[in-house]
Amino acid sequence: MHLNAYLSFSGNCEAAFAFYVKHLGGEIMEQHRYAGSPMEAQCPPGWGDKIMHMRARVGDMLLMGSDAGGECAPEKLAGFSLSINTSDPAEAERIFAAMSENAVIGMPLAETFWARRFGMLTDQFGVPWMVNCE
Repeated sequence: MHLNAYLSFSGNCEAAFAFYVKHLGGEIMEQHRYAGSPMEAQCPPGWGDKIMHMRARVGDMLLMGSDAGGECAPEKLAGFSLSINTSDPAEAERIFAAMSENAVIGMPLAETFWARRFGMLTDQFGVPWMVNCE
């Protein structure tokens, strides 16, 4: 069994996934747009080029997402964080710095009593992240 995150965006799924793959490593494995799909008639006007489903491999995690508009548009993402764990403090610092681009920092990356580095941020796409180095 695998537990994977599925993120909903308000029209910027493609940009978010490009950002994640660029800064976290990995690759886009699957990408489908609303245009030409059975869902095309149900998407908001002008959304044919938006992402109906996207899947990326990031490290050992499978990250999935889509754009949702109209009545299905996501509100602020809350109640969870995606957690990145590494054993290398330099890697934690690199990841946190990259993910901090236009982000809201909830807790700066620093040494804590439980980790060599820990920090929290909400990225420019509204997704909350924790970076942890044990």
